Amino acid sequence: MSTTSLQALPGFREFYPESCALRNYLFAQWREVARRYGFVEYEGPVLEPTELYRRKSGEEIVKQLFHFVDAGGREVALRPETTPSLARMAAAKHKELRKPIKWYQIGACFRYERQQKGRGREFYQFNCDILGEASGAADADLIALAIGVMRRLGLREGDFVVRVSDRNVWPDFLQREGVAGEHLSAFLQVIDKMEREKPELTEARLGELGTSRAAVDAFIAGEGADWAPLQALRADLAARGLGGFVAVDLGIVRGLAYYTGVVFEIFDISRGLRAVAGGGRYDQLCKLIGGSDLAACGFAMGDMVIGEFVKETPHAWSQYQEWLATYGKIEAYVVVADEARRPEALAMVEDLRSAGLATDYAYVPTKVGRQVQAAEALGARAALTIGSEFPEVRLKDLGARQEEVIEAAGAVAAVRALLDRAAGPPRLA
Repeated sequence: MSTTSLQALPGFREFYPESCALRNYLFAQWREVARRYGFVEYEGPVLEPTELYRRKSGEEIVKQLFHFVDAGGREVALRPETTPSLARMAAAKHKELRKPIKWYQIGACFRYERQQKGRGREFYQFNCDILGEASGAADADLIALAIGVMRRLGLREGDFVVRVSDRNVWPDFLQREGVAGEHLSAFLQVIDKMEREKPELTEARLGELGTSRAAVDAFIAGEGADWAPLQALRADLAARGLGGFVAVDLGIVRGLAYYTGVVFEIFDISRGLRAVAGGGRYDQLCKLIGGSDLAACGFAMGDMVIGEFVKETPHAWSQYQEWLATYGKIEAYVVVADEARRPEALAMVEDLRSAGLATDYAYVPTKVGRQVQAAEALGARAALTIGSEFPEVRLKDLGARQEEVIEAAGAVAAVRALLDRAAGPPRLA
């Protein structure tokens, strides 16, 4: 038998407690902001028919999938995203659901692509979608939620910008330029890559379509910026006090063909305009996937890139450290000073845990000093020492270094009172 050690597959992640803590922090903030905006959580299958993704994105998507034929002969794939599953689920039951449908989801996704900083082959994604509402108010509320998530994570105005656009502005431009409407998809692909490609390549590709970079730039700076739906969107967000986070940028078109209107991306300003989230309106997808005409808009944020953003932003990282100060910490530690009293100690441990207090103790006979050290290392604020004088118990505040004698029967109430008195880290707003 080979003794070669087995490693995790490339691009797949192992969450040791410290990285699991950051992941859980992101999940907690995502869920809290979604709750505040009136969204409810759903979940879809991790494994889907490969055809579901072909129907949404075409044959090219298969190259990015972990896909195989299962034991039943079905061609299946690990989900690379959740929007197709959502579209199918919502379409199937939309007549029974109150509109607008406001759902969010947090779960693992998988893509077979090149690994880089902030991107792996396995990642967790936060998805928020509003279905059954065609008005621009839904787009605005979705963007407000995305800004709310960023702020909840400790990121501020000047750390990030939401660049908004509307794909519907471009057909008018092409008509004026005399470019046939059938070239819209190819044109949007050029616009989507305009910032990343060499100017001469962009110019050549636009020329093949019958227009030019100069004409595109003039439109973006002039008439396009005054597009009425975008001005209404900006006014909505400004009324909320969020105008400083938003900039119109018609170069944002989101390369995926299923978008039908307003689109947006959130960029990390200080790190070279790295995209950390994005989404938009996709009014035709529910009909394409599930046969039901249902307006929709949504956005997604991956845990890897936003986690890097938090790590690299001092004030956001400081906020995380404050949260971490209480995460995974125990509240009470039962010190067994007399092994003859271990049964009583075990009963107290269970009473404290049953009352909702995180409690630990030494599994084997250990010197009292080492038990107290263990309590401090685990973050406990209260230490309860059970010795030969039981039912009297010594309760020590490990932060204030104060000790009192209590009755064992009142241990739960005494620990709670101690914790209430103790000054803890500030809670997130």
